[in-house]
Formats: sequence, C-alpha cells, structure tokens
Amino acid sequence: MGIGSLFILAVGLSMDAFAVAICKGLAMGKSSLRGSVIVGLWFGFFQALMPLIGYFIGIQLSDYIKAFDHWVAFVLLAAIGISMIAESRSKKEEEESPSLSVRSMFPLAVATSIDALASGIALAAVDGNIYWAVAFIGVITFFLSASGVKLGSIAGCRYKSKAELAGGIILICIGAKILFEHMAEGV
Repeated sequence: MGIGSLFILAVGLSMDAFAVAICKGLAMGKSSLRGSVIVGLWFGFFQALMPLIGYFIGIQLSDYIKAFDHWVAFVLLAAIGISMIAESRSKKEEEESPSLSVRSMFPLAVATSIDALASGIALAAVDGNIYWAVAFIGVITFFLSASGVKLGSIAGCRYKSKAELAGGIILICIGAKILFEHMAEGV
C-alpha cells in the first residue's frame, strides 16, 4: 500500500475519533493544549493498536483466505464505511462528558477504534510494513483528534456527522481500490 493510500486509510479510520473529539471539545468548553493532547493520545494509541491486532489475526487466517483475501478486505472496509455513513445519518445525539479520566476515555478510545481492528485484518491482505502503517495511522489520528477537541470547543458538534460520512465514503473507496487492483492483476 502506497503512502497516498495509507494516508487516505488513516484519515478514514480516524473520522470516528475526530467526530467524538469534536463533541469532547464542546463538552469541555474552553479547550486546553493538555486536554487536546490527552484526547489525541488516547485515540491515536488505540487507532494504532487495533489494526496491529487485526493484522496478526489476518496473518493467522491468510492461508485459508489467500484466494479471496481481496474480497475480505473489500467487504470489511465497505461494511465499516456503510456503518459510519449510517451513523452519520442517525438523529440520535449522545451526551459527551468533559472528563478526561481513564473511566471516560478508555471506552471512547476502544469504541472508535473497533473499525480499525477489522481494517488490520484487511491490511494483512496487502503488502507493506504493518509497523509503519499502524504508526502512521496513530499519528494521523492523534493530530486529527487533538484538532477536533479545539474545533469542538469553537464550533460545536455540527461537523460530527459530516466527518463520519466522509470517513465512511473513504473506507468504501479504499476497499473498492484494493478489490479492483487485485482483479486487474489477474487479468
């Protein structure tokens, strides 16, 4: 996977965390650099950890799915993307706590990175250095989440659904790209 595709994947995966960070910034009111860094670290760490775990699961399954791994990557990324798009269309608003405690941040970090676990399984089907990929995903998520806190403290939650929609579309497009590239190699 090239740097451009990896960057797009990282941005797509980080959109859930970015959306939650925006609402966290709104709940916090006036954001501080410390608060932005804490939120960025939580989300960045888990967005890096989950695809690494998924990758190792994918490697264990690779012998069984080698013939159709491109379809697995496509289906997983498309399913995550469709879920994010559906969530962006939901009218249900969740109340966000301003707390940055472990009790508050841990469930948010895990919940926003579950899609990254499935993406890690998809990454097992693509050639590349997984450690570079997960570090890159973590750094992108850190910066977007830290920025999201600041944006949320200024603009509120009005960009949350747009971020989730964009992330969903990006993940579907990456899944389609993996599928089409693999099918073109067979031609």
